[in-house]
Amino acid sequence: MSALSFDHIHLRCPNPEATALWFEEMLGAEVIRSMQQGQPRVDLKLGGIDIFLLPEGKDAAPAPSAPYLGIDHFGFSVTGLDAYVAKLKAKGVVFTMEPNEPRPGIRICFIRGPENISIEILERFPV
Repeated sequence: MSALSFDHIHLRCPNPEATALWFEEMLGAEVIRSMQQGQPRVDLKLGGIDIFLLPEGKDAAPAPSAPYLGIDHFGFSVTGLDAYVAKLKAKGVVFTMEPNEPRPGIRICFIRGPENISIEILERFPV
């Protein structure tokens, strides 16, 4: 059996262009525009991860209310968390959890992305 490797995340959103702009301006994502089956498509490359933005459609279920089962958040690691946080705050990013150290070797914080996406920014240290 082959080993699995991570490939991508799909995010449904009401406005892929606005979502892409937020990720580009706030987190430095690369925005990739293309056509797929005659329709415009917007994707992101961020932290080595492909993020595909899909417009909400008639086949999309409404978002669940919290708390719910399923994906809670996704996380990105940085070196120099405090400096990164300062840059995000200067851009007006909303923090849902300020930087803290939940256990030795890691500092984390959470930000609110478009459509209330929960994004963790973390820094790991050797213990």
